[in-house]
Amino acid sequence: MSKTAEFPEYLDVDYTDGEGEDPEDYPTVEDKIEKAIEVTKEGLEQYENPVVMWTGGKDSTLTLYFVKEVADRFDLEVPPVVFIDHYQHFDELIDFVEFWAEEWDLEVIWARNTDVGEYVDENDLEPGDDIPVDALSEHNQHHVRNILEYEDEDFPFLLDTYVGNHLLKTVALNDAIEEYDVDGILSGIRWDEQESRADETFFSPRHDPDIYPPHDRIQPILQFMEADVWEAFWNFVVPDTVEGFPEDGYVPQGQDDLPEGVEKEDVPVSPKYFAGFRSLGSEVSTDKSAEEPAWLQDMANTTERAGRAQDKEDLMERLRDLGYM
Repeated sequence: MSKTAEFPEYLDVDYTDGEGEDPEDYPTVEDKIEKAIEVTKEGLEQYENPVVMWTGGKDSTLTLYFVKEVADRFDLEVPPVVFIDHYQHFDELIDFVEFWAEEWDLEVIWARNTDVGEYVDENDLEPGDDIPVDALSEHNQHHVRNILEYEDEDFPFLLDTYVGNHLLKTVALNDAIEEYDVDGILSGIRWDEQESRADETFFSPRHDPDIYPPHDRIQPILQFMEADVWEAFWNFVVPDTVEGFPEDGYVPQGQDDLPEGVEKEDVPVSPKYFAGFRSLGSEVSTDKSAEEPAWLQDMANTTERAGRAQDKEDLMERLRDLGYM
């Protein structure tokens, strides 16, 4: 398949929408939700082959919630969701995605760099073990040598590295975009999450064919801060999703503090958040931030990615230039 030849001429979106703005321009969670619905509706109506980027984390699940709500309200289709399987996920996260994909009747595109994955399986590698560049396919070697200009003979099987992250996430995503002829990705990134995302707009073009298959990023929750995401979850997402959950919202004060008759498995919130994780990276490089659930932690005075193994800001900036989220 090949994307419609006229892309992006068949679109009528404002690529400057959100330019120069920040979360304070949307002072209440209702304001943020109203904008999210507006952007989501436009995305579902304008793009011919959109997908939703879903990691199983809170931001992408909130985005998916808006997609489902807008599709239902305006008689639109819920697009497929893309899950990037980088082979180092928490088992609980994979279980969460599989469970809710079935509950919500979602079509899941599992984006994987199978060339790397098969080498890892065949050689019984653990995260951190080295992979020879010349053992990879021509496609992956091109990315390592020509795109990344990486000169070493080996690279570690780890996400928090330039080569590992690019091959396991960005290449996997770009290959899926090309295979499924995607023209728009609904993504759950936020302005406040990382410096490299602070200047994003609600409709963000990715049109350079030398870097990625041309497409747009549709970003409905840029205006949400971390605390806003949780407010939306406990007051809207969970009450609308979970039978028997109070319609006026209820904020659990601990892992086992849910309304009577409601179990953690009934709630579309990853169990890792209940356990104190605020960011869900890889099983290898992510630790819990505190003992209390994520939504009860000191979000104003601590960083969301404090449990990550290292500061990846520079890495993220370079990877985004190559097509990552």
